[in-house]
Amino acid sequence: MAPDPAPTPPPSFVKQAMRNMVRKGRQSLLHFGLTAVGFLGFITLVAWLGRPTLPQ
Repeated sequence: MAPDPAPTPPPSFVKQAMRNMVRKGRQSLLHFGLTAVGFLGFITLVAWLGRPTLPQ
């Protein structure tokens, strides 16, 4: 009777995400771009709403 080979661990989440990005290249880039633009817009909005008012 041969010993059972050591079970291979499942791939990490990072490896799975990278594999999905390669497989769905254009869609992943589109989603990343939309996320980046949305995040920058949100940060800009928060900065604009929270700007200090200086006396003139």
